[in-house]
Amino acid sequence: MRLIDTHTHLYSNEFLYDRDEVIQRAIKEGVERFYLPSINSSYYDSMLSLKNDYPENIFLMIGLHPCDVKYESYTEELLFVKNKLKEGKFAAIGEIGIDLYWDKSTLAIQQDAFRKQICLAKKYKLPIVIHVRDAFEEIFEILREENSPELYGILHCFSGTLEQALEAISLGFSLGIGGVVTFKNGKIDQFLKEIPLDKIVLETDSPYLAPVPFRGKRNESSYIKLVVDKLSDIYEVLPDKIADITTMNALKIFKM
Repeated sequence: MRLIDTHTHLYSNEFLYDRDEVIQRAIKEGVERFYLPSINSSYYDSMLSLKNDYPENIFLMIGLHPCDVKYESYTEELLFVKNKLKEGKFAAIGEIGIDLYWDKSTLAIQQDAFRKQICLAKKYKLPIVIHVRDAFEEIFEILREENSPELYGILHCFSGTLEQALEAISLGFSLGIGGVVTFKNGKIDQFLKEIPLDKIVLETDSPYLAPVPFRGKRNESSYIKLVVDKLSDIYEVLPDKIADITTMNALKIFKM
């Protein structure tokens, strides 16, 4: 079984004492590639160090997380993203987007940062990986405005409605499915079968959102097999088919 974790924060301090063991456990379970989203410039060196340690397995994104869009620093952070794109090769621009759960007062600059990073994605012909929380309409408003064949990617950690899923797909995006699909109150398991499998990729968002039976504990990439098993039940196909299709989907998005 070949698997890809399209979204994992392996550089997190949650893995400070056993990072290599976590990676090796995942590799033994068939996870061949790990895609690391960026949060802000302070994490870049740690991400690059991991890439250097596992050049065949780890792939980096670059971007400014919406929760780190601050009035005093976001212009400088966007300049960092722009300069790094000139220097190196990245798999995607992410994670970017809008988050109104924690702070609604920064909506205007979150929208500005999102638009500017979309422009960079189009310029460099890269997919975007979108973080959205309590902001689906705000995200879709910008995606509709920016809609073009050059704009595509993943709606990370999808937890919306069927209607929102279908709109995301119509705008050129795939859905990142992780531990939430195993939650009793996750709701997406109730309609996911109506979404074509070729529009789904797997993720963990580790160390966050561990699937059942590890909910509430630290997540890690090896647990992605629990997501595969749940999707196998939902779609009524063998786990190997879920793995094969979602792996190919991810490779197409990241152009690997």
